[in-house]
Amino acid sequence: MALDKNGIAKRIAQEVKDGYYVNLGIGIPTLVANFVRNDIEVEFQSENGILGMGPFPYEGEEDADLINAGKQTITALPGASFFDSAMSFGMIRGKHVDLTILGAMEVAQNGDIANWKIPGKMVKGMGGAMDLVASAENIIVAMMHTNRKGESKLLPHCTLPLTGVGCVKKVVTDLAVMDLVPEGFLLREYAPGVSIEEIQKKTAGNIIISADVNVMQLEA
Repeated sequence: MALDKNGIAKRIAQEVKDGYYVNLGIGIPTLVANFVRNDIEVEFQSENGILGMGPFPYEGEEDADLINAGKQTITALPGASFFDSAMSFGMIRGKHVDLTILGAMEVAQNGDIANWKIPGKMVKGMGGAMDLVASAENIIVAMMHTNRKGESKLLPHCTLPLTGVGCVKKVVTDLAVMDLVPEGFLLREYAPGVSIEEIQKKTAGNIIISADVNVMQLEA
């Protein structure tokens, strides 16, 4: 059975280590803050100028003045700080972020990512994504394995305009966990109830099966 968006976020939360500074992109990545272990200290950063984001607020407890880069209401943990975009992007460009978690429309087997534009559709611009992919040394992509037409989003080459080149290190989808290696997508884990054959069928890029491939463990 494929994971839902919360399942993807729960699996990615296992990649967050004690002491990390983590940037969460728009979409599925914003859910990761809800699933980080309580026994570690993590600072979540949002490019609009917050360090110390917490999980989403409960209904009725929202503060309209506290939002993330996707304009969703958030919480701030004790000790959180607020600053302008110049300082926020100084953190990003200065490589002070340990882990960047992004959504994507396509990922290529060489680590290219396309996550900002579909030709013919109006967009406001690339935003902070270009800074994140250019500066981050540890990028994990959170995405669905296929698009709404059932077509693979893990490709030999991206067909959409690129955001970054050769920058993605790991992809976590509703079906699998894959590392990006020189040969392509290295399958490390598969979702409970999902077969390796299904993942192979739905991956257009070159896929390699790890010798120790195993089922995802979603519970701590």
